[in-house]
Amino acid sequence: MGSSIRVTSGPAVERTGDLAAILTNLHKQDILFIDEIHRLHRAVEEVLYPAMEDSALDIVIGKGPGAKSLRLSLPTFTLIGATTRFALLSPPLRDRFGAVYHLDFYDEASIETILKRSARILQVEAEAEGLAEVARRARGTPRVANRLLKRVRDYAQVKADGIVTHTVAVEALTRLEVDPMGLDELDRKVLYSIIDKFNGGPVGLDTIAASISEESDAITDIYEPYLLQLGFLERTPRGRMATRRAYEHLGRDYEKGKPNQQGLW
Repeated sequence: MGSSIRVTSGPAVERTGDLAAILTNLHKQDILFIDEIHRLHRAVEEVLYPAMEDSALDIVIGKGPGAKSLRLSLPTFTLIGATTRFALLSPPLRDRFGAVYHLDFYDEASIETILKRSARILQVEAEAEGLAEVARRARGTPRVANRLLKRVRDYAQVKADGIVTHTVAVEALTRLEVDPMGLDELDRKVLYSIIDKFNGGPVGLDTIAASISEESDAITDIYEPYLLQLGFLERTPRGRMATRRAYEHLGRDYEKGKPNQQGLW
């Protein structure tokens, strides 16, 4: 867009004055990017309403009977908000955005492109097959791909000749307990808990969390989305259930783990 960008996050903007300072320092056609925008405090969020609608900033000077309301004009700017919890955005803020876009997981080809760039930045010598293996296990997420690449690089430097080949990538990721589908230890713990402790489900989220000593929010935000995408997990009104694909991936017998027509296992 040929303009500057100012980046901040919802938790970092604690007071209305913080947001006011950011807005008044913007120039015409600048972009303001707010990550985790759903975590803005309601009082701070309300400062955005006139800024988004009228390019204005309403501030109150003084306190008590002598307080005065002052409206400052702001330059025209573009606001971009990012969130993984769209439902937590308040309706007044959500409705003021001109366009809403949903971002899907990256495909493997895109992740490979990102990894090639990261390898150049990190000065890592890597073969295409090695990067492809990392991309395959990266859960369609660039930050996961970059994290795995760094750990594979470390393994290659210590245990191999410093080159990330397909064999080196497989060995390193196996030691990290990241399987060919990208599942890590906690992903598998969720599935094993549902299958082994609760006969495949349905079972409530809080019960799963307690059984693996993990927070419910962590399961909902971190592990469940990818398991749902793979078709390993199913949400029902009664709770979570492991699918046939999950049984097959873990090497379990689906038929033995499910009840028969009389409701007996």
